[in-house]
Amino acid sequence: MTPGSSSSTYGAIDHGSNVEIPSAPPIRGLHRGLSARQVQMIAIAGTIGTGLFLGTGKSLAQGGPASMLICYGIVGFVVYVTLLLLGEMATQYPIAGSFNAYSARFFSPSYAFALSWNYWFNDAVSVASDLTAAQLVLQFWTSSSTWVVSVVFWLFLVGVNATHVKAYGELEYWLSFLKVLTVMIFIVLGIFVNLGLNEEHRIIGLSNWHIPGAPFVGGFGGFARVFVTASFAYGGTESLGITAGETKNPTKNMPRVVKFVFWRILLFYVLSILLIGLNVPWDYPNLSNKSATTSPFTIVFKEAGSTFAASFMNTVILTSVLSAGNHALFAGTRVLYGLSVAKPPQAPAVFSWTTSQGVPLPALLLTSSISALCFGSSFIGNGQLWGWLQNIVGVSNQIAWLSIGLASLRFRKAWIHQGRSLSDLKFHTSWTWPYGPIFVIVTVSALIIIQGWSSVLPVFSAVDFLSFYIEIPFMIVMYLAWSFFRRPAVPETTPSASSRLLSDPAQQTSGDRWFGDLVDFRTVDLNSDQYEDDDADKQDEEQRGRRTGIRQRIYYWLV
Repeated sequence: MTPGSSSSTYGAIDHGSNVEIPSAPPIRGLHRGLSARQVQMIAIAGTIGTGLFLGTGKSLAQGGPASMLICYGIVGFVVYVTLLLLGEMATQYPIAGSFNAYSARFFSPSYAFALSWNYWFNDAVSVASDLTAAQLVLQFWTSSSTWVVSVVFWLFLVGVNATHVKAYGELEYWLSFLKVLTVMIFIVLGIFVNLGLNEEHRIIGLSNWHIPGAPFVGGFGGFARVFVTASFAYGGTESLGITAGETKNPTKNMPRVVKFVFWRILLFYVLSILLIGLNVPWDYPNLSNKSATTSPFTIVFKEAGSTFAASFMNTVILTSVLSAGNHALFAGTRVLYGLSVAKPPQAPAVFSWTTSQGVPLPALLLTSSISALCFGSSFIGNGQLWGWLQNIVGVSNQIAWLSIGLASLRFRKAWIHQGRSLSDLKFHTSWTWPYGPIFVIVTVSALIIIQGWSSVLPVFSAVDFLSFYIEIPFMIVMYLAWSFFRRPAVPETTPSASSRLLSDPAQQTSGDRWFGDLVDFRTVDLNSDQYEDDDADKQDEEQRGRRTGIRQRIYYWLV
């Protein structure tokens, strides 16, 4: 290599001695490769998936149209408030691990350890659930060898997530765009089907709300059971915080994403579920049973009198299954990576290794391996297995929302106690102060307790009961294991406060001692990990300002 030639590939050169000095190895770790366009679509991907396209069939069959509309509305509002709380912390501290890291920092390291492993397992099971759902969707055309598609989907998802975060983001963008378009077509078509554009050429109106058993099917037990399927459907929205560690210009982009969630919930869920309840009877054949599940979306398209339209809808649902699996695999991989880089580490260091493209490959491989659960469907029935997986994932989502509320409560308490002003926050919503976290904690706790009612009364079902509540003892065991065996260090605080607490045990309240490693909000460090905008962020914002004309504003409002 001659002096004066480019050294970008081979390393730096000492021109005095003509000896090549090897350049430093590339920095390992996650890359901020997700654009605002991709992050906004990921927000949609988190709210539109198998839970909406398939889970609504189970909700309708078990609870009826009124129960479904009320429960999805309640859970949607809870999710919206929860995301506002998460967005507040994720904008201030856009780090890997998201609400798991915030739980360790502001609430309790032992609890965060249990939460993180539980949420990682949730994402891994979600991939299995989505692959099982693919087999259910295929039953619209054929019932033979549907497991082959699950294998192909699994290989494809692992391949995409093993390349670069941009590949994940771009795939999610286009699949989400297709889903948004389809839901909007469904809303328009659903209105016309209800008004008489159907095979029977009759105005359906509210007739399906007055058939025997409707509008509340199964009494209180049926009503309560819908909460967990609604929680499964809304699951994934909280993983927006996980993308904060790989999002460009998080100070501006994270608040934008969170603010859009309310309208997405209102449009995609409330309107869609209202039309499903109006157009599809709760006792429709094979809507939801042990061996089969039919999408209400496909049924509505079929009612419009077009077999081709029904097949098209089923194809879109299949792509949504792929999107949901892609989203869950990405989130689970990042949670496991976050565990391995936590201080102190909460997972083996091997899971912190990343490729030169910023992909945590060992974490990806372990997470994807859990999806082998999907093949269990051949032994116990696709519909039955998917129902159990729905319950497990739904409860896990609720635990995540509860944990966001707990972390936000302690974070806000620390912020005010240490003399910080609300104006110092990079993002906050004034109407959630001070009762937003308390509302989430109380409401989600109540949902977790009551939704398993039907598994106890009138007949106790051990398998259903376990699917509703198995994660609670799991969380307790993991919490105790980390508390007693690892003896976690005192969470990081300001230096002066830390030394004062260590030297004077009296400074620790009896409440803190009772709760083990409950973080002291009076001294927790509020400065570390705050994101400072760099030149790239400023350029990104300038470019956005230049291209935000009338057409661009309309596009962003729609998308």
